Amino acid sequence: MKPELRPLNPRFSSGPCTKRPGWTPAALENIHQGRSHRAAECKAKINDVCDRMRALLGLPDDYLIGIVPGSDTGAFEMAMWSLLGPRGVDVMAWENFGSQWTTDVLKQLKLENSRLLDAPYGELPDLSQANFDNDVVFTWNGTAAGVCVPNADWIDADRKGLTICDATSGIFAMDLDWSKLDAVTFSWQKVLGGEAAHGILILSPRAVERIETHTPPWPMPKVFRLTKGDKLNYDIFKGATINTPSMMVIEDALDAVGWAETHGLEGLIERSQASLAAVSDWVETSDWVEFLAKDPASRSSTSICLSVIDPWFSAQDEAAQRALIKEIMAMLEGEDVAYDIGAYPSAPPGLRLWGGATVETSDMKALLPWLDWAFTEVKSARKAA
Repeated sequence: MKPELRPLNPRFSSGPCTKRPGWTPAALENIHQGRSHRAAECKAKINDVCDRMRALLGLPDDYLIGIVPGSDTGAFEMAMWSLLGPRGVDVMAWENFGSQWTTDVLKQLKLENSRLLDAPYGELPDLSQANFDNDVVFTWNGTAAGVCVPNADWIDADRKGLTICDATSGIFAMDLDWSKLDAVTFSWQKVLGGEAAHGILILSPRAVERIETHTPPWPMPKVFRLTKGDKLNYDIFKGATINTPSMMVIEDALDAVGWAETHGLEGLIERSQASLAAVSDWVETSDWVEFLAKDPASRSSTSICLSVIDPWFSAQDEAAQRALIKEIMAMLEGEDVAYDIGAYPSAPPGLRLWGGATVETSDMKALLPWLDWAFTEVKSARKAA
């Protein structure tokens, strides 16, 4: 039967993700609209975002944090193009975004002594094979696969190379060991539920040293340039962004950080884990769905990816399976129960539920019976046709 209880918020998209509970456009009423981002008041707000994220994340005092162009993609490519070259590179990939960074390393920058450590969707590469004499490029949480590294224990504390980490769908929801990370990027459109467009770049002292002692041999686009002369351009990490930021997005980020501060980092992690726990309990009793990530230790609490294991569904070819998933999504959207929960296009056909901190656990719990209902309805209709 059709469930009676609906999620109060049907937004389970994996990016841009749902905004913090209670958000309304009134949160933007103090925006510095029509002002130069170089004005003192605007620059102060840009610095305030970074300073408060620094405190919330517990960044070491000697780490730098700044706003850069191009969302997480721009931030991560900026890090790779600025830092890579002096050493070999181990690049890890187990889903779409890691594969994209592989393209930069192997095909765009064409770095010698580079190797790919990969795994299919749902699995991690063998982390013990990483060579920390090399630079190591990896995602903390694979948004498209729902697979994350379980911790940072596999990273060598005495590494010679740098670790360059795309943390966009893990940060603020998972515990990152900053002593093991040299360059980290993210976008606040994920776990903080902010607006897109801008990325965040965090650099350790080791990363700064690399930037100031290594000149990349390839042409560097303006939006990737982190240096002024032979030195790091520290102004980027003091509110002087490379290009013009949106002050509306900055205002929204301040609102998101303010909400996050009321929970603290541990509270944000707990909220995300609560959503995963709700889905885990449901999967345990389901006969038609399972996690794409088989190992619970590497199962994401944010991008929760599900595979359909019903024999009738599995007997269909991939095109038919994707069509069935679209039917399920359309039914749920038509009921205002869940928006945008299909698997990433390059991932196996299935569902993906965002479980970041801005999602209420009560909404996640209310959604799950609707998934059962929608699958049963689509299956029954197709078998009767």
